[in-house]
Amino acid sequence: MPLSMNREVFITCAVTGSGGTQDRSPHVPRSPRQIAESAIDAAKAGAAIVHCHVRDPETGAPSRRLDLYREVTERIRDAEVDVVLNLTAGMGGDMVFGSTEAPLPVNPAGTDMIGATERVAHVAECLPEICTLDCGTMNFAEADYVMTNTPGMLRAMGTMMTELGVKPEIEAFDTGHLWFAKQLVEEGVLSDPALVQLCMGVPWGAPDDLNTFMAMVNNVPQGWTFSAFSLGRNQMAYAAAAVLAGGNVRVGLEDNLWLEKGVLATNAQLVERAVTVVENMGARVIGPAEVRAKLGLQKRSPRT
Repeated sequence: MPLSMNREVFITCAVTGSGGTQDRSPHVPRSPRQIAESAIDAAKAGAAIVHCHVRDPETGAPSRRLDLYREVTERIRDAEVDVVLNLTAGMGGDMVFGSTEAPLPVNPAGTDMIGATERVAHVAECLPEICTLDCGTMNFAEADYVMTNTPGMLRAMGTMMTELGVKPEIEAFDTGHLWFAKQLVEEGVLSDPALVQLCMGVPWGAPDDLNTFMAMVNNVPQGWTFSAFSLGRNQMAYAAAAVLAGGNVRVGLEDNLWLEKGVLATNAQLVERAVTVVENMGARVIGPAEVRAKLGLQKRSPRT
């Protein structure tokens, strides 16, 4: 596929994530207030979309608590700055097996497996404009666990999201995830055109070399909208690569803690750096109103 650079680019800021980064940087937000304030600062810096997880305010551990999602949502919607809200729906699919000789029963200490309705309960409660749909099962290197998303689970969750009027952002960690996403669209579970996030360099999914990246890009159907990111020091390089390949940009502390060697970043600083990359390539950074028009999103009012 010939490259066709995107000239109208939106930036997503992944504000905090669910990884074990809470003790590695003082800038990783924990409480709903911190998460919302960091998201608002990112929006002021140029992010049109903020992608939010929630954490236990005391420990920083990832959480699925509805009250935390509700507070984050209300704080962001009550802010003076406009931004598109994207909530994760990736929690609740973690399976940690026993030993290699006795994998069953699963280890209850790390396993967090719940049903489809519970996995999207906060989405139904908060009605963000976008929520994520991790479109496959994958080993994760952060710990010895499996991110579990069966075809049946994805069909159920995707149907619920579509019926709620929330646009799923397909999280694709490998080419097979895009293959199944196309199947969901063909079945009418997801609407066409779809929204995709290409997740590069997440062990053990698609590595972030450019050949693999272009294989991912070439598997995104014509007319779909995609963004891309990579982890760590390649985050800004992938901002440029995504734009050049015709996509949009994701940065943020979920994926990378560093502004440069030895300098810990804030979300706003990472967004500012991404804006500079995009604009220096000759593209324009678009805002939330243009993103809603482009993706057919329904803006939610405060406290609704």
